[in-house]
Amino acid sequence: MRVTTLAGATRLLRLLKAPAAWLLGIWLLVGAFAGLPALAQDTVSTADIQFTPVEEAAPAAKATDTATAPAAASRAATSATASPAAPATPASQPAAPAPAQSSLWVTFLAGLLGGFAAVIMPCIFPLLPMTVSFFTKRSGTRARGIRNALVYGASIIVIYVALGLLITVLFGADALNNLATNGIFNFFFFLLLVVFGASFLGAFEIMLPTAWANKMDEKADKGGLLGIFFMAATLALVSFSCTGPIIGTLLVQAASMGQLLGPAVGMFGFALALAMPFTLFSLFPGWMTSLPKSGGWLNSVKVTLGFLELALALKFLSNVDLAYHWQWFDREVYLTLWVVIFGMMGLYLLGKLRFSHDSELPFITLPRLFLSIIVLAFTLYLVPGLWGAPLRAVSAFLPPQDTQDFDLYTPTLLAPAGGSAAPAASTAPHKYAELFHAPLGLPAFFDYDEGMAYARQVGKPVLIDFTGHACVNCRKMEANVWPDKRVLPLIRDKYVLIQLYVDDKTELPAAEQTVSKFSGKIIRTIGNKYSDLQASRFNTNSQPYYVLLGREGQVLVPPQGADYEPANFVSYLESGLKAYH
Repeated sequence: MRVTTLAGATRLLRLLKAPAAWLLGIWLLVGAFAGLPALAQDTVSTADIQFTPVEEAAPAAKATDTATAPAAASRAATSATASPAAPATPASQPAAPAPAQSSLWVTFLAGLLGGFAAVIMPCIFPLLPMTVSFFTKRSGTRARGIRNALVYGASIIVIYVALGLLITVLFGADALNNLATNGIFNFFFFLLLVVFGASFLGAFEIMLPTAWANKMDEKADKGGLLGIFFMAATLALVSFSCTGPIIGTLLVQAASMGQLLGPAVGMFGFALALAMPFTLFSLFPGWMTSLPKSGGWLNSVKVTLGFLELALALKFLSNVDLAYHWQWFDREVYLTLWVVIFGMMGLYLLGKLRFSHDSELPFITLPRLFLSIIVLAFTLYLVPGLWGAPLRAVSAFLPPQDTQDFDLYTPTLLAPAGGSAAPAASTAPHKYAELFHAPLGLPAFFDYDEGMAYARQVGKPVLIDFTGHACVNCRKMEANVWPDKRVLPLIRDKYVLIQLYVDDKTELPAAEQTVSKFSGKIIRTIGNKYSDLQASRFNTNSQPYYVLLGREGQVLVPPQGADYEPANFVSYLESGLKAYH
């Protein structure tokens, strides 16, 4: 069978109209909004790691994000001697978790989910029986058919991994790190995902030039193993209208996480999931009878993905709004848009909303009904968030609670027992208080020197929270752990909280702009200043990162990252108090 047949069949099947997809919706709703953030439980953000130009030139911080090397410890000790306000980092500081590996696993699993989703897209799923037929009937012998199927699957993996490596080579680690918090690129990513969503909703198709597919087709006609490779390349090209937005979204996510191998690892997961069905069904053609028939349901896979693309795009717009303090895309606006998007998805699954390319829906299937129940229930779950409900299941993806204009939750949580007022951090206005607001109304400082001076004044230990606007794990800790009745009193009453934002884009006054002794970079912004402090003192650039200090800046206990078990965080805070006293 010539590959032109595959390409022509794909273009024909792409025109099919359809109503609903339930499998993909369950997959992505559970994976995107529940599973993935929990996989990166140490210190690294699952969606948006915070990197600044300071860390780009910091070899130790980029290389490991783990234990403090002797050289780094020596620098820390020297700096502590020169500046009494700086926290001294002992050379014996234990190793921190390795967030890079955790982040790459998250990227791989995201790629795997994206690849499985691509398999049930209308441009790929109908090609399964055609491809299996080619390898089983046209290869001559079963041994040759198995070999050809394996080569075909391996070729798919090679093609997509090469794309990921190309992204890495073209941009490099430094550029990927910049993308994580760069406002222009985050806004570009937002627009890009909106375009992908519109494509899946049927506004247009994103297609590569037909001439490319024709050239691959000509080379596939030569036969042999090289011909099989070009068959895989033809599949990649003719199915781009379906896979392109998934690949684009995956690469955007991988780039925003700042890991050097992120794009390649994500593409490996995607290609592995995409190649697996073609290879397995070619090895075991009898399994084909268990597959559902192609039909109208395939189109709804794209529509469901389109709604999810629009919901995901809002996260990137929120990152820009927070980093540049626009203060117009707050939590209520974000949640209102999510309620509308998922509400419309539920109506679509029930057949109450149709697009021009949809076919008639004579009845509701049971799987479609169950998925619509899940989506509409999730929509109703979001509604109380408009009045301040924490929505802990999705808190990592939402803007911070302090951006909520009408919040009935936080005042109730903060009301102390016995009616006594909560202690104030200081009567004087805090530096940067007009820019930042601590979660749960906590009395926090946002400048290191000011916070340490107050700690010495009142005789309390210090909790430093290295955080970021785009850090999803920071939001998850603040929404799921800090409000715990055992944790909140410790932070509020026993410690002086200093929150240092490492990705803020506010420029420092000219008199405060300096050259980093650690990286040699110019420190221009608040984010530069405190990311340099984190990298130079603690040899890490991941957030959240919690450090407990004494009044003179000495480290009380080894720092730690995110820990979503409140009891563990209580133990950590209490160990700092014990060491302090």
